[in-house]
Parts: sequence; C-alpha cells; structure tokens
Amino acid sequence: MAVRMSTLTAEIEPETRKPSTTVLKSVCRSCHGGCGVLMHVQDGRLVKVEGDRDAPLNHGRLCPIGTITVDLVYHPDRLKYPLRREGPRGSGQWRRISWDEAFDEIVDRLDRIRTEFGPEAIALGTGTGRHHIRWVSRFGHALGTPNWCEPGFAQCFHPRVNTCILTFGDFPVSDFTGGTPPACMLFWGHNPLNSGPDGETRFNVREALDHNPEIIVVDPRETELARRAAVWLQLRPGTDDALALALLNVIIDEKLYDAPFVTRWTYGFDALTEHVRAYTPEWAEPITWVPADKIRAAARLFARAKPAMMEWGCAIEHTPNCIQTVRAISLLPAITGNIDVPGGWVFGMHGIGRFPSLIENLTPEANAKRLGADRFKLLAGEGADLPAAHIPTLLQAMREGKPYPVKAFLVFGNNTLTTYANSKLVYDSLMKLDFMVCADLFMTPTAELADIVLPAALWPELDQVAGLPTVAANVVLANQRAVRTFECKSDEEIFVELARRLKLPCGTEPVEAVLDAQLKAGGLDMTFAELKRRGSVVVPFKYRKYEDGGFKTPTGKLELYSTRLKDMGYAPLPTYEEPPESPVSRPDVAADFPLVLTTGARISNFFNSEHRQVEKLRKAHRDPIAEIHPDTAEHYGIKNREWMWIETRRGRIKQRARVTTGIDPRVIAAQHGWWFPEEPAPDHGVWRANANMLTDNQPPYDPAMGTYQLRALLCRVGPVPAD
Repeated sequence: MAVRMSTLTAEIEPETRKPSTTVLKSVCRSCHGGCGVLMHVQDGRLVKVEGDRDAPLNHGRLCPIGTITVDLVYHPDRLKYPLRREGPRGSGQWRRISWDEAFDEIVDRLDRIRTEFGPEAIALGTGTGRHHIRWVSRFGHALGTPNWCEPGFAQCFHPRVNTCILTFGDFPVSDFTGGTPPACMLFWGHNPLNSGPDGETRFNVREALDHNPEIIVVDPRETELARRAAVWLQLRPGTDDALALALLNVIIDEKLYDAPFVTRWTYGFDALTEHVRAYTPEWAEPITWVPADKIRAAARLFARAKPAMMEWGCAIEHTPNCIQTVRAISLLPAITGNIDVPGGWVFGMHGIGRFPSLIENLTPEANAKRLGADRFKLLAGEGADLPAAHIPTLLQAMREGKPYPVKAFLVFGNNTLTTYANSKLVYDSLMKLDFMVCADLFMTPTAELADIVLPAALWPELDQVAGLPTVAANVVLANQRAVRTFECKSDEEIFVELARRLKLPCGTEPVEAVLDAQLKAGGLDMTFAELKRRGSVVVPFKYRKYEDGGFKTPTGKLELYSTRLKDMGYAPLPTYEEPPESPVSRPDVAADFPLVLTTGARISNFFNSEHRQVEKLRKAHRDPIAEIHPDTAEHYGIKNREWMWIETRRGRIKQRARVTTGIDPRVIAAQHGWWFPEEPAPDHGVWRANANMLTDNQPPYDPAMGTYQLRALLCRVGPVPAD
C-alpha cells in the first residue's frame, strides 16, 4: 500500500506542486535610465518584471519598454546560438556553430590581422551607453588597439561631458534626488518625458514637474513640455549657440547674474562680459527665428528663479559647432549661481570608482595612432575623458586604407547602418572589411553583414553595476542575472573569454572581480554580491563641494574663459557659427532643398533603433512619422497620415506625415532609428525610412570634437504616390 501511495504521489506531484518563485532586485537596462525592478523567476524562467517601489529613481514605475521585458527575453526571433556566414557578405546565409568554434575563428582571424597590420587595424564599435559600453574600450585597450568608437562620443553626451570637465572640473547633473524641488526648469534640446537617459528618468522629471516650477523649453517642436512652458523658444534647428549667447548677453547686461558667486568662484567673467556684448537678442532674432522679447523673458525668468536646473539633450551636439554650443549653454547655470546647490545643477558623489578602461596598456605610439587623435583633441586626444576614434576617419580607413588600413570591425550592441550618419557610405565601408563580428539580441541589418554573429544576453541575463546619473553615480544599482536563455552570453563574458584565448596581458579577470573593484574604489564597503541583495544604494549627498578646495580646473575656479581650451588651440570663449548646410550658409543648395530638416526625436516605445520587433510596442507606433506644418503640407500636396518623401543631397526616404501646427512651416522633423524586422533579410527595410540616409558625415567637423552635421540640414518633401 505504501508503495502504491508513493507511486500515486509521484504521478500527481507535477500537476499539484506549486511553482517555486524567487524575486530578485535589479535595474532595467532596456535604455540607460536606471529604473529599479523586481524580477519574478519561477523554476528558472522569468515570468514577471515590475517596478520596484523602493528604487530611488522610478519609485515603482516603468515605461512601456520596461513592461514588456518578459516578451523581449523570450521573443522567438532572439539570436539563440552563434552563427557563421556561409554565403557572400550580406547574402543572409547562416549556419549554427558552437561557442568554441566561434571563439576559435575570431581569435585566429584577429591574430592574423594584428600580426600583419598591427592591432590598430582592428576596430571596435558599440551603441549608446548601457552595461557593456565601457567593456568595449577595455577589451580594445587590452588588445592594443586605440580604435574603438561609439556614435555618441562625438554626437551625443560626451561633448557635454568633456566640455564640462574642462569648464567645471566635473560633470553637473540635475538634482532630482536631493529633496529640494526646482523653482525653474530649463529644457534645452531634450524631451525627457519621452526618454530617460543616464539616470534622469522620465519619472523623476515628472515628480519635479509636480511641484509646478516655471518651465522654459528650447525646441523646434511643440512637445508636451513646450505646451506647458511659461516660455517656449521655438528656434531654427542648429542655432542653439546663437540663442545661448543672446541669453548670456541679457543676464550680464541686466546684472541678473549671481555676483557673489561669479566674483568668488569664476574665472574670466570680465572677458565673457566683453565677448557677449554684441550678441543681443536683436542680433539673435533673425538667426534663431526667436523673437527678441521672448529671449529676454526666458533669460530673466531663469536668472531670477532660485533654484533653477537645466535639462539638456543631444540635439545641441548635432552640428559642427558642437563644443562652443555646449560651452555657451553650460554657462547659463554657472553665472546664475545654480551650481552644486539643492535643486540645481550638482556634481556627483561618484559612488562607484572610475571604470578600469585599461588605457594605460596602450603605449604613447599606440595612442598616437588613434584615428582622429591628430585633429580632434576633445574626442581622441588630451581633452577627452575617455578617448575614442573619429568615426568618419575610421570608415575612410575601412574603405580606402587611409591613413592606414582597418581590416576588422567588432560590433557590440549597435545597429551601425541605422545609427551612424550617411548610411550608404557606412554600408560601403563595412563591405570592404576582411572580418566582421556582431554581437546583438536580434539579427539586424548590420549583423547581416558580419562573418560571425554572437547571441548577446539581455539585462535580466547578466551581472553588472550601474552608477547613475551617468558620471555622477549618486545612486548605485545592481543589475543581476535572473535567468539564462538558450546559448546567450553577456558582452562582458565574451570579452573576458576572448582576452584569455588571445593570451592578452590584461582584461582576463572575472566580471564580478571588476565589479567588486569598482564598488571598493567608489568607497562603498560592500561586494557586488552584497549589492545584489540590497538592490541599490543612495550615496549621502554633499552640496557646494567646491568650497572645500575649489573647482578641479587649472585656475581652481569655474572657467568661463577656458584655459585648457586655449592651451589646446581652441577658442576659450563660446562662439557662434552657422551650420555648414543651412539656408544662410548654402543658399545655392536651399534653392533645390528649401526646408530645414531636424532628426532624432525620441519615441517612447522604442530606444533608438531597438524593440521594433516587439508587437506590444510596435502596435502603438507601426510606422515612422515626420512632422510637417499644414501650410507646407498643402503647398506640396501632402495629406495627414499618408506617406511623404523626405530628400536631402545624400538620399531619399519616406515617412508618414503628421500635419501639425506645432512646427515651423520652414522645418521638417523626421524620426530616426527606423528599420523593419518583419521585412525580408538581409536588408530588413533599412533603406526605406532610415533618417541616416539623409544625414551627413563629411567635413567640416567640429575642430575639437570631430562632430558632423545630423540636424539643420536642407531637405525637400513630396507626396508618395498611393501605389
């Protein structure tokens, strides 16, 4: 009887047994916002992801992307196994291989290339800053190549980082976690309600807005924030530098600056005063299209409100006067006394140590070979916080072998054909490579060009530390592995294994050992294992840190006049420069392309070029959308919600028209990052609606940063025939 009962119990147990559930704290990295989450795991499978109410940056809320994490992890189109290309490059023919086979082939090909051409002939590329970005440069430095790149290093965020370090000695961020609400919020080229970069999530922005601050918005488009603003400065795309100089003019001329702070803690105020004297609102009005009285109103409001914070975005980093634009805008909080004060612009507490990039492994000779180092000191040389290669120069080395050949490209988490400017030229460059590896979550148009494709782990499948806001690291969060799916490996694990197999002199430590070292270097008395149990740590904050030893600049002061820029041969005071392709600088081009194009507006359901294969996200935003004014639409015969052509000198795409009075009749706003995973391989529709078919990566470049023109380009439009 006992045997029979035992047998019966064994037979029914699988049906009646309750699943074992584990709940793990982590941080969502489907963008780089830093929202704390709770991951529910049952019998080794992720079944639910919800916001963590105890998380300091989102307090339990998640954006649409975070809510579909389970769908993303188990999406049927995920890359599951390593693949080797069988046919010609771009043929879409693949064969499954083992990880050992993949590693062996990568190691063999890289060894042969660096033996014949030197390690600098191997380049690495990555996408916008998630968990793996610093590991890309770390592996490159261990390998001995200075040539790693990420489009944002010249076009997004790092121009602000490098410029602010030269100006302030550190990188300031908005004080969303200190408990003091701002009296005024200036949003410049940034719409954080649709995105949440670098730990400044859409949720803590909304919490600040709940306190009803005065709002100033600088944006060519009438966003939700612009509709709520006390002052909306609807400028011509690409003229941010002129607008900032005019605002400085008003604040200084009307003596609205913080005189005690300026006198005690800034360097070069007299020089700045004389410099901006000519940049009146009346001078700026015809350039920016913003009425002079609105410029004065915005300057007075921002200067008088205490405290005031500024939220700025990558729109200001998309023209070849990038560094001087950033400089001019950054001086607004500086002279109004909003630096490192509660509710203002604050310097971080650096709760994790500086990431060990292993750049010390490069010899001076290797550093000198970094593509662009001889020209762009803030991107690739002495003025860079972390030097990176200049992408147009790198692409030229792939195509033409100048100044020396680049034979291999290893891409981690980047859809290069959609996110690098001038996509046709990018394609031509990649097709010239001898060897290409791509690690990603899905098969993208870029991965289709590789020789080896590796299945990358998604954030619930890996261990990492996030210090947010980025650079400041006032909050430290654990990203911990909850599950493993198929044969996916984290980028970090891939780098460690390649370093070991290549027998490199460094970069072979286990991932967790590097994370432990970062926590220790940041002064946190805990291991990564302990951080995982806690989920997050908020570092105790201190304001006005400069009072203990000044600013970390050569003068010990906040440098309105930059001694470092002057020493490197660049303008020490911010200047205005017309974009190289605009109605003013190129009237000959404007005769055929009469409209001004702005690109890059964020879509709340996607992150740059990601997530378009997830149906729950895609159904809310099926097609790419371009904004056009009703008068312009009528003039060109374009109907609302119908397809329209957008064309520049580089190419032509089509997007659906959104006819709106929220944009100037002279401006077209196109969305970026578009491709169509559901369309046939190998192109997946990448040439149809990709805004980077329209953008330019040719000279002139920003003299310090190498930045090229992604906005304020000239275009023309027309209706797409119904058939």
